[in-house]
Amino acid sequence: MGIQDIIEGKKQWRAHMARVKALPQDYQIAYKEMQKYFFKVGPIDLADGTLLSGIVDFFEEGVATGKGVLELIGNDVAAFCDDLIKDSRTYADVYQESLSGKSGTAEE
Repeated sequence: MGIQDIIEGKKQWRAHMARVKALPQDYQIAYKEMQKYFFKVGPIDLADGTLLSGIVDFFEEGVATGKGVLELIGNDVAAFCDDLIKDSRTYADVYQESLSGKSGTAEE
């Protein structure tokens, strides 16, 4: 990854966050909670950028139709997030696999 890639990535991230900041406050709070959840537990391919930008797209559509954020995602943010990544390999999966592997080597 060259310096140009890093600069371009920062530009894209700043543009993404500007879109988030343009959302109503309740949407911003929900987005930040989802972002924290994904950074902690989320899919390995989170860095490709489509998941988070897709959420912003979804939220912008919700705002345009006059819906509150909880009407879109429900009361359980974690359950909504889990549903979004149910078919993706997550860091939690990798961690569980590493634990399984360690217990197997301890027996040898």
